[in-house]
Amino acid sequence: MIYMGKDKFENEDLIKYGWPEDVWFHVDDMSSAHVYLRLPEGQTWDDISATALEECCQLVKANSIKGSKTKSVKIVYTPWENLKKTKGMEDGQVGFHSIPRKRYRTIEKDRDVLRTLAKTKTWVEDAKLEKQRAERDGREREQLKLAKQADAVKSEHQKRAYKQAAELRSYKTLFEKPPSEMDDFGAFASGGDELTSTPSADAAAAVDWEEDFM
Repeated sequence: MIYMGKDKFENEDLIKYGWPEDVWFHVDDMSSAHVYLRLPEGQTWDDISATALEECCQLVKANSIKGSKTKSVKIVYTPWENLKKTKGMEDGQVGFHSIPRKRYRTIEKDRDVLRTLAKTKTWVEDAKLEKQRAERDGREREQLKLAKQADAVKSEHQKRAYKQAAELRSYKTLFEKPPSEMDDFGAFASGGDELTSTPSADAAAAVDWEEDFM
């Protein structure tokens, strides 16, 4: 999708409510419309097709008072997030955070491209730009929330697995007998938790021998 402001006030709204996925186009060193190419999520300006790049450049040239009358013009483009707005700037005026993040392309007018674009042109209400940005940010927040929840669950599973592995490596339970073995030896009374002692036959014989000796 390509967005273009018809005047400096719409250009200002496009600056304000642009998306991180947007790429901004303008005629270099001349006044012109601001054009924004909205890329699919996950794509960057390195992924712009040759066709889309040409269409955006043709639009800004055709919508520049001076540029439209010039045989060839140089177009500048950069990611929306590189646009810089400072106090005192007029509506539609922008600067840049990073000059190296600007790219240029020189073009001449292509009427066929412009005629094709004209067939797909629609008008967007100003308020819709703000609404679209709000909806986009809401989706992003929900995705971040779900990602954090997934990370928390994964972290908890990892902690449990680490704890179990540590217990297996520990000498703590090396000599502990399982409850089943303790029951076989009568270590626990059937009616409670008190430890009891059941004399064996060998123990009784030893007592008798001791009494006889005395």
